[in-house]
Formats: sequence, structure tokens, C-alpha cells
Amino acid sequence: MEIQEPEDRAGEGEAEVATAEMPKVEEAFEEIDVDAPLVGIIMGSANDKPTMQPAGEALHEAGIRYEVRVMSAHRAPDQVRDYCENARMRGLRAIIAGAGMSAALPGFAASHTDLPVIGVPIAGKNLGGLDALLSAVQMPPGVPVGCVAIDGAKNAGLLAARIINA
Repeated sequence: MEIQEPEDRAGEGEAEVATAEMPKVEEAFEEIDVDAPLVGIIMGSANDKPTMQPAGEALHEAGIRYEVRVMSAHRAPDQVRDYCENARMRGLRAIIAGAGMSAALPGFAASHTDLPVIGVPIAGKNLGGLDALLSAVQMPPGVPVGCVAIDGAKNAGLLAARIINA
């Protein structure tokens, strides 16, 4: 890249600077290979870890780095909001959100990020996961949540891998 010094043009009295176009900062960082996770797996309770484990296994088999966090949309909404609002900046490209019962986590996450959010409804004691499924699939316009089957964490991991590799 060459930057030229200003030249006075006869009769115009103004100087003109010719510069090469600088690449956007984001584009420059996309080329840097780091070991940062590409997918965030979040769940409302530590008790959900065994149900959500197949998502991580599917991502691992696909060679995609991921992180796991336990955070509740009901008990710690500020933590979930901060996580989702900063997810893209930290390098995440998708979020898998597992939740049972009222299943607010997938929708709450989607309302605080522009990344793809995949909801995993988790079977509860009373309704077998139907309540969680209905909560995840009935998001209002503008709050998209992809949803897999009840306890379908493996498919959530496979779907996230397809999103990352698309």
C-alpha cells in the first residue's frame, strides 16, 4: 500500500490525498486462527448436563470447539444477557440452549444475540418436556429459535456443526 503526499493543483488551491482502502478490522481478525470456542452450550441447571452432553460430543466429533456454561434465565438473567450480547465478540458462531419446564433460556438467549440459537427442550417431571418444547417453538416474530426434539441435544450439536461449516 502506498500513501501519496498531498499535491497542490494549479488553480484549485486544494490538496488531495490518495490512499489505498484499508480492510475492515473484523475482516482482518477472521483470518486469525485461534483456539476460541465457536459454539456456546448453555443450560439452566447443572442437572441438565447429562442431557446436554451429546451436543458437545457431536461438536467434538466434527472438530468444532465449544464451551459449556450453566446459567438460568430466571435466576441470573443479567448473566445470560451479558453472555449472549458478547457471544459474537468472543468468537462464538452459534448458541445451543437447553432448558426444561418453562424453557425460557432459548428465547431469552435469542432476544439478546443475532447469532443462531438452537433450543433443546428437556423433559421434565410433569409434562415429559412438552411444556419446554412449546416454549421453544412459539417465539414471537423477530426472536428466532431453531428447535430440536425433546432431549435432542445430539441433533442440536449436529445442526450447530452444519451452521458453522455452511
